[in-house]
Amino acid sequence: MTQSTTQEQKVAPVFNSDHRRNTPRILTSLWNRRWLATGAVVAAGTVTGALSGVLMPRGPVSAMPGVAEMATGLVLGAFAGLLLRKRRAVVLVLLVHVVTLELVRLPYDGPTVDGIHLGSLYGVIAVAMGRGFQGLLLMLPALVGVIYGAGLARWFSRESVRCRWTSVLRKILAGGLAVGMIAAVYVVAQPARTAPIRGADGNVVAGSIAELRTAHVGGHDTAVMLRGESAKAPVLLYLAGGPGGTDLGAMRLFGEELEQNFLVVTWDQRGAGASYGALDPTSTLTLDQVVDDAIEFVDQLRTRFHKDKIYVVGNSWGTLLGVLAVQKRPDLFAAYVGAGQMANLSETDRMFYDDTLAWARQTGNDSLVQELTSNGPPPYGEVFPYEQAISHEHEWNEYAMEPDYANKGELPMNLFVPEYDLVQKVAGFASFLDTFTALYPRLQDIDFATQANRLQVPVYLLEGEHEARGRVIPAREWFDALDAPTKQWIEVPKAGHRPHFEQPAAFATTMRTVLAETS
Repeated sequence: MTQSTTQEQKVAPVFNSDHRRNTPRILTSLWNRRWLATGAVVAAGTVTGALSGVLMPRGPVSAMPGVAEMATGLVLGAFAGLLLRKRRAVVLVLLVHVVTLELVRLPYDGPTVDGIHLGSLYGVIAVAMGRGFQGLLLMLPALVGVIYGAGLARWFSRESVRCRWTSVLRKILAGGLAVGMIAAVYVVAQPARTAPIRGADGNVVAGSIAELRTAHVGGHDTAVMLRGESAKAPVLLYLAGGPGGTDLGAMRLFGEELEQNFLVVTWDQRGAGASYGALDPTSTLTLDQVVDDAIEFVDQLRTRFHKDKIYVVGNSWGTLLGVLAVQKRPDLFAAYVGAGQMANLSETDRMFYDDTLAWARQTGNDSLVQELTSNGPPPYGEVFPYEQAISHEHEWNEYAMEPDYANKGELPMNLFVPEYDLVQKVAGFASFLDTFTALYPRLQDIDFATQANRLQVPVYLLEGEHEARGRVIPAREWFDALDAPTKQWIEVPKAGHRPHFEQPAAFATTMRTVLAETS
């Protein structure tokens, strides 16, 4: 009799309906079968990781996906805490989620999703702005979730608390984390916005336009900022550099004077800035495709604003895109304006490599000399060697920038404007790295001296007084041989590669001249 009773005690369930009348039966069943509860937690991490890999392979790219990432962390944490009744359960569920996510996004390419390269600045940025930020959005809510999930499990099972003060401290900590998470969700959820255009009296200018919109171009949704004191003004399309660069912020900071005479359209090209989510599939991001995208977008602008022709301004990579679009469809454009004109990428990169190497040797920077000589001259098959070859320009080509521009005119400083939401601010550099990696190798054969020696629209080139020789020499050679109805080479004092933003007043004056000469 005693032996039988002992055996029954050994197989008795941990929880039953008499012990805990309010416990849902499914929880009681899972708690009595720990292997089943663990399996459910693993399954949850697997499913959410797979969904994240499919829907957000490069992580959140704007506010709402960022909130979704946080909601995923909260649900995973709460689920794991409730089923396994331990706060450390969050480690298991997040590990499964992350491993599944990484496996699902293996087919995607780019520094933010490829192998980790902590030996270079670009690699550190890729990890921090990609996986690091995504992990941060996931982990805080997951910690909150597991605390409350495990607490709910203890409440269901009527586990006693040995120390009242410990219980109070835990509740305070849980409450503080919950408040912090709610505040974080609120900040992440704030949408991008652009302020209305106001006159000297502080009132919104009648007939003005100030919008952040989405343009469906080439089968992808891309971000656009439109600003002008009159929706009937001539349309100016601005193409940022990169590829992968975004200038919504720079145009807001330094482009207000243009809004007096033009309807300024700043377009984040596919994969860049607020259009980061349009990057994939990278196999279709070809030079021909991006040129066709630009032409398609120009047609959309002409239709919406009832214009026969528009003005196009390009900077750096944007000058290559602008020239090719004008060459292909000159009937769509009133004039072409290049700021920091590019004409031959491979020649430019080799000259940059030579100038950087000479500077490194002159200044005794032996580690940089070793890296450059080890990499050899460009082109390169990946983005990381370009860091050594082209990212030291401001050191060997140093000049006195205008303080306002120097402080906030370039990445990442020009991301800190309301026209980007928080996720877009963080992802701005990540989008540049991934898009540059996908497109830049496909641009190495560009040589305008042979491919674009005739344009059928007026051409204006703005070159900064301090522009690097690697850009000036090929651009000048192309310009001198260029056949165009009219062409002007305009040197901008006290400026470098971005004269339109470094000297915005001079640029606005030039554009008024362009308008007067081409109307």
